[in-house]
Amino acid sequence: MSSPSSQPQSALSPAATPPALTEVETHGVERIPDADRTATPLDLFRVAFGGANTFSTCVLGAFPILFGLSFWQGLAATLLGVVAGALILCPMAVFGPVNGTNNAVSSSAHLGVHGRVVGSFLSLLTAIAFFSISVWSSGDALVGGAHRLFGLPRGDVTYGVAYALFAGLVLAVCVYGFRFMLFVNKIAVLSATLLFLVGAVAFAGDFDPSYAGVFTDSADAATQDLFWPSFIGAALIVLSNPVSFGAFLGDWSRYIPADTPLRKVIGAAFLSQLATLLPFVFGLATASIIATKAPDYVDPATPDFVGGLLAISPGWFFLPVCLLALIGGMSTGTTSLYGTGLDFSSVFPRLSRVRATVLVGVLSIAFIFVGRFGFNLVQSISTFATMIITCTTPWMVVMILGFYTRRGWYDPDALQVFNRRQRGGRYWFAHGWNWRGMTAWWVSAVIGVLFTNIPGQFVGPLGDLANGIDISLPLSLAVSAVLFLTLLRVFPEPRAVYGPEGARLARTVDVAVPPVSGPGAGGEELSAVVAAGRG
Repeated sequence: MSSPSSQPQSALSPAATPPALTEVETHGVERIPDADRTATPLDLFRVAFGGANTFSTCVLGAFPILFGLSFWQGLAATLLGVVAGALILCPMAVFGPVNGTNNAVSSSAHLGVHGRVVGSFLSLLTAIAFFSISVWSSGDALVGGAHRLFGLPRGDVTYGVAYALFAGLVLAVCVYGFRFMLFVNKIAVLSATLLFLVGAVAFAGDFDPSYAGVFTDSADAATQDLFWPSFIGAALIVLSNPVSFGAFLGDWSRYIPADTPLRKVIGAAFLSQLATLLPFVFGLATASIIATKAPDYVDPATPDFVGGLLAISPGWFFLPVCLLALIGGMSTGTTSLYGTGLDFSSVFPRLSRVRATVLVGVLSIAFIFVGRFGFNLVQSISTFATMIITCTTPWMVVMILGFYTRRGWYDPDALQVFNRRQRGGRYWFAHGWNWRGMTAWWVSAVIGVLFTNIPGQFVGPLGDLANGIDISLPLSLAVSAVLFLTLLRVFPEPRAVYGPEGARLARTVDVAVPPVSGPGAGGEELSAVVAAGRG
């Protein structure tokens, strides 16, 4: 199925003026018309960085100290987690410009028309986990700061009002859509960065980079044996932050014109995660101060980073803490919630993007309140987030390797078969499932969970086989890559799913492509097939 013209539509029609901020976004997961793609790689940077330049990232940055590492050891673990996570994440930005839709829909090409629901499910879990972390940490900081500033009482009612305030504001922004979210994150990038720099001044006098942690020369042998498990566990929790954006990057990059050089898109995604070293190191440094001046707040059994931060803060920094909480809660919450509402409008076609966003938002808010006041899940949410990432990373590997083997060639019309409730097309495979990609994903995800070892939080059945070191992520990465490429060689895909240049690192077989059938299949004209061999 080839296009009448190989030129991208953006070269044939003038670009439209970006819609007003207060105009509710109407686009769902259908391919964004080229004339409406007015975003830039810089916009992608702003959204991705703004969504992580928050208190919730500071909380994750405190985990190396909670695991007993020294400041310098914690910094090494943080650098490892951020850089490795950014390298895994950044290729996921290419699918948006190439296909003009989100990453879950793009995954139809590698997991099948029905297999794309895996991406939708993973994005839902990721959104709930990181939306919860955002609301809880920001709400606690706002209430704590207001208590120290104005004597506001701290109780379940006060915290409930704060959580409801954040969640409601986030939901409102997500309902308006991408442009409003981009506006919020433009403000968040600058203002939160400035406030973190102000915070560096506030704590400079108390900060001591020689903080030693528990793994000192005088530590007993049992403690020393926990060093590498603690180091790797801390790095994996840090890594969970950049990888958590994998399912969402296409939500934002789909508004970037198709003819934008992909190296710029990939570079924007990579640099956005390197920039998160600012909140990560802020969390690490302040956690080391808390461990020295108020150690009860970094007790691994009952950690309370926000409470500890307020306990060691000078009085004049309470207001910046409240501002950071407000700005950070908005930016992280919107980036988590927006994409999931967008995607569920395709999983449940009777729901518009706005209705799906409201539904997912209400469910997430319910989880926040039940988890905070009903089951006290706040302390275990980091474990939940890490487990989600363990399952998401193999899915990302299948997507990235699939992009490489296909030479960046996709049929955007065939990607929309599921959303139109049709059948057939290039990506139908076996009854809508590409068992090659599906097998590589679930086998690797199960292996990752089995080998997970997060000290004091979760140890899988095979988690102790590497002397307590968590090898879940590198193992699942390797297994998913090797297994997927092996399956593509041994059980070749149809020649029709590859572009005119053929396959790379894979074999093909000539089989007939089932015709598209279902609503509107007879009268719709197929859209252009977009090739992404650009650099």
